[in-house]
Amino acid sequence: MIDKAILKMPKIKKVLVLLAGFSFLQAVFIIGQAFYLSKAITGLWNGGHLNNQWDNVLFFFVFYTGRHVVTYLREKLLDDFSYQRSQEIREELLQKIFRLGPIVVQKNGTGNMVTMALEGISQTENYLHLILMKMMNMMIIPWIILAFVFTLDIRSGVILLVVFPIIIIFMIVLGYAAQSKADKQYKAFQVLSNHFIDSLRGLDTLKLFGLSKKYAKSIYTTSERFREATMSTLKIAILSTFALDFFTTLSVAVVAVFLGLNLMNGGILLFSALTTLILAPEFFLPIRDFASDYHATLDGKNSFQAIKSVLELPEVSHQDELVLDKWQQHSELSIEKLTFAYEDSTEAAVKEVSFATKGYNKIGIIGASGSGKSTLINLLSGFLAPTSEETKIEINQEKMPHFSQKDWQKQVIYIPQSPYLFQDTLANNIRFYTPEATDEDVLKAANLVGLGQLVNELTAGIHTEIGESGRMLSGGQAQRVALARAFLDNQRHILLFDEPTAHLDIETEVEIKEKMLPLMENHLVFFATHRLHWMKEMDFILVMDQGQLVEMGTLEELIAKDGYYVKLMNQMRGTK
Repeated sequence: MIDKAILKMPKIKKVLVLLAGFSFLQAVFIIGQAFYLSKAITGLWNGGHLNNQWDNVLFFFVFYTGRHVVTYLREKLLDDFSYQRSQEIREELLQKIFRLGPIVVQKNGTGNMVTMALEGISQTENYLHLILMKMMNMMIIPWIILAFVFTLDIRSGVILLVVFPIIIIFMIVLGYAAQSKADKQYKAFQVLSNHFIDSLRGLDTLKLFGLSKKYAKSIYTTSERFREATMSTLKIAILSTFALDFFTTLSVAVVAVFLGLNLMNGGILLFSALTTLILAPEFFLPIRDFASDYHATLDGKNSFQAIKSVLELPEVSHQDELVLDKWQQHSELSIEKLTFAYEDSTEAAVKEVSFATKGYNKIGIIGASGSGKSTLINLLSGFLAPTSEETKIEINQEKMPHFSQKDWQKQVIYIPQSPYLFQDTLANNIRFYTPEATDEDVLKAANLVGLGQLVNELTAGIHTEIGESGRMLSGGQAQRVALARAFLDNQRHILLFDEPTAHLDIETEVEIKEKMLPLMENHLVFFATHRLHWMKEMDFILVMDQGQLVEMGTLEELIAKDGYYVKLMNQMRGTK
């Protein structure tokens, strides 16, 4: 039930030792309050005066108070530990996603990754709090109580000892069933998250093409599958809770019956029988507490394991870090046999791509969907590493194994199809690469890319909050924000565009194109697209097909060659 990764967390040994100590003290206090409560009651039963029982009553309240003080200290310890660890996990997750780049988001789905970073972390925090407390209580408290019960009545101790493993076995059987249901529920939740976010982001397009109602039904169907999975899981959880309550209540009743018969036969004193009867429910309390939160721990464990699976994804090794000069007019880049294959694919997504460039050039990368354009951009950005040992990469005659070099990535501005806007002000979103930029610089960059009218319409100007919970921007406005980020940074001279206008209408694209072309001056530009009109602006063109570089050259050379580029051009234009 407890994930082994928890046992490797920082300060976990100290927390476990303290929890063990708290559980031991709680068991002592439970026994103490039962002992003095029974002593006070039997004293009165035997005809003693109430004034003679004040010591027993006082000790009962001392142990009762001690029990709840221990509970408070334990809760505070776990609150602090689980909160701190969950914040560290969230930081690790976000840094991991940032290092891996868009690949991990595309693979897992935007909705799933957002849910994982928000609700998943909260569930993980709850899981850490519950599992450590419940497991430690169940491992220590019942056995100390049982040992004391044996000193009072051996028969009752044997009954408790026999019933406890039976309940554990029963819980294991139901636990496997609940785990299976919880896994299905979590997968359904992942599908729902991705489907909902993707539909929400494309709502304007869906409405434009009259498909919004169709997708609303699709979301309803997906949410119904999640509801059914949730109800199926709850049925198992409720059944296990009912069964556990039934068996523990029955066990306490059996103990009470034997104690009553033994008491009537004079085989046990009232004090011993009453103390045993008070302690019997306390013996089962830790496992009942564990069962009551079992479903919550399953959800938390699934979230924790999902996050852990992302954190364990392999990264490009940084052991071969090189010191690279800033890209300038005389800088040279040479690539030979660049190859990459995804783990779940038998075919390489990029196959032995070779080309060279020098200085500030605009290099277009064109091809049909699935030709390997985005994979090539991700290799150039360092989000992916070549999978072939034959790949050779040189910058200014200096060899390097991959592009995941800090000195290279510090020079890169990456503009994807759908730039991400953070829940922050417009100014801070534009300051993504240059957090030290002044408001005047931000406003100037915003005006350069055509965001001036938007800024004037916003209530707080560039300090208006945008993003998930703020004002939502259109696709064209989001691309302008991405361009403003690039205009604001004068230190980075390498631009990587991955289908930046794929989701824009032609009018918006033409308008943004006018803003993008000046930005490309005095930069090394790699521009991946399937829009032919961009090729007129490129100094050099790489033509991709099924992961291979089938042609390269200037636009005039490719047209004169009358090869694959001309064929692709005719296909896109609908001519022969």
